[in-house]
Amino acid sequence: MAAMKPRTGDGPIEVAKEGRVIAMRIPAEGGGRLVIEMNAAEAAELLGALTGVVNPA
Repeated sequence: MAAMKPRTGDGPIEVAKEGRVIAMRIPAEGGGRLVIEMNAAEAAELLGALTGVVNPA
């Protein structure tokens, strides 16, 4: 029998290429993870949007 582990939102954001999609897993408050799947064009658009906020010109 497998050990039961609590599902918590603790941990880093994870991003992985899974087949044709890119899956991003974001820890959520209250436990669990928010999973967002996107294609390469959507990931590039997200990168541009985040870069503009994190490193404003």
